[in-house]
Amino acid sequence: MKLTLRDQSGGNAGEVETGFDLVEGTRGQQAVHDVVVAYQAGQRSGTASAKTRSELSGSSKKPWRQKGTGRARAGTHKSPLWDGGAVVHGPRPRDFSKKVNKKTRNLALRKAITERLKAGDVILVQDIVLEAPRTKAFVAVLDALGVEGTVLVVQAGGNDNLLRSARNVAGVDVTTGDALNTYEVLRSDKIVFTLPAWERVQERLKQ
Repeated sequence: MKLTLRDQSGGNAGEVETGFDLVEGTRGQQAVHDVVVAYQAGQRSGTASAKTRSELSGSSKKPWRQKGTGRARAGTHKSPLWDGGAVVHGPRPRDFSKKVNKKTRNLALRKAITERLKAGDVILVQDIVLEAPRTKAFVAVLDALGVEGTVLVVQAGGNDNLLRSARNVAGVDVTTGDALNTYEVLRSDKIVFTLPAWERVQERLKQ
């Protein structure tokens, strides 16, 4: 598959051949699901916690005698039946992360990029060079490329002016070719790759 290469003013700068095998048919769908579920699980902090009876502060003295008061028998203020008491089988700190092997992650990323390529959601630009961190200049580049809606900009890394220019633009995320993951590929309406970042992603997908 060939991709049209554009400059940051929107002009045609040639064509680039896709340097990895596209994933056809239904192959890779389960890999995409597994990787996205694992990614979202990894974002959970897992810090929710409720106190058991042994962890509550306060006396464990019996509130009143067992018989003769007319009230229900009670053994402690820490009972889960009482307001302010302990929680039975409450949440405890845990690790929600799931393990996905490298081969599955690679297949999922190839499948996700393949589908975005087929849908015409990938824009390849030579580079995005900004002389200074200016949001207005960055938005002008997006307008020249015809990008609308949410967008993921994938750069090679080290472009501080681009990062600082894009951080105030709603619906725009910036990542690098080394850090790109399947969830990010699926999340945005459009994906803008700089040529160096695209080459790096192709290297990853060949492994």
